[in-house]
Amino acid sequence: MEKIKIMPCLDMKDGRVVKGVNFVNLRDAGDPVHNALFYQSEGADELAMLDIAATLENRKTRLEWVKQVSAAITIPLTVGGGINGLDDIEMVLGAGATKVSMNSAVVKDPGLMRESVKKYGSDRIVIAIDARRNRDMPSGFELVVSGGTKPVGKDAIEWAAACNDAGVGCVLPTSMDGDGTLAGYDLDFTRAVADVVSVPVIASGGAGKLEHFYEGVAKGGAEILLAASVFHFRTFSVRQVKEYLKGKGLEVYL
Repeated sequence: MEKIKIMPCLDMKDGRVVKGVNFVNLRDAGDPVHNALFYQSEGADELAMLDIAATLENRKTRLEWVKQVSAAITIPLTVGGGINGLDDIEMVLGAGATKVSMNSAVVKDPGLMRESVKKYGSDRIVIAIDARRNRDMPSGFELVVSGGTKPVGKDAIEWAAACNDAGVGCVLPTSMDGDGTLAGYDLDFTRAVADVVSVPVIASGGAGKLEHFYEGVAKGGAEILLAASVFHFRTFSVRQVKEYLKGKGLEVYL
């Protein structure tokens, strides 16, 4: 097995890091550059920064946020939110991002995945897959877009397989049902995605206890563990999580 990576996530709104529950009820979690430097010093392997209001506000990612954070750190930075085409990818990568994450735009235009992989390489393209439980879907999970506000009537697991076939480098499934709840990753959803893709899966949404991180790997099949609340509000340090995982027999970067 590959070494497991820890990825703190900066959800951005109005220039500040925020965190909510089920994508709403946001509260302030500090300055993005301060947080980014702190997580890097703690041993974070990668960092995610998501402009959570960009699609809802029908605008592009705030490039100044990307520039400020990317200039302060040396670990890989994945940026998402409001990225709607090749020109947007160009600008975000030019602002210092290592990878871009797309969701709503590729659901609207699936061909964008293959175009972006062809132009920038699979290792720079991450597809975020937001879903909620819906018994009417074959897998029981329905794809949602626009920051979790719009169900699209597509099966989320079938979509994950399509993303894999398009050659993307990584997928980031987030369960709306688990986001910010601290009740643990949605292991059924994460595992279902991992079972249909051959690329790394980033577990996201709901980590609240140390055992949740282990379960994300052992039961969910993830290789990268994303979390926000437990890091922002200092429930655990990145190093605590890594040492716990190492004690459970998993390989990590220490």
